[in-house]
Amino acid sequence: MPRYYITLPDPARARGGDPMLSFSALGAEAFAEQLQAALTGTGLFERWKARLADPDEATAAMAATDPAARVKGIQHEAHVDLEVDTTIPSQVLRQRLSLLAGNGWQLRDVT
Repeated sequence: MPRYYITLPDPARARGGDPMLSFSALGAEAFAEQLQAALTGTGLFERWKARLADPDEATAAMAATDPAARVKGIQHEAHVDLEVDTTIPSQVLRQRLSLLAGNGWQLRDVT
């Protein structure tokens, strides 16, 4: 299973453009819980799809879930690191992170 290493350089600014879709977390554990929920369930996808002008534009691939996904949050003084173990395709992970954090995240490594 791939492991993604993600950094939120400024956690307070790690917010997507739509408050109904973005992170509300303040600490590493809460960020990890919210991302894990976005990967293991369909809630974030369904909220995003409902906001599309044409919900049929959402492909079945974008609805992918991984019930075994695990996210670990590590709090640092000025940033948060997230270790994400998931089989979700990388483009879906990137889309969900963009919804949750906007441009406030960085992919550091994949193993």
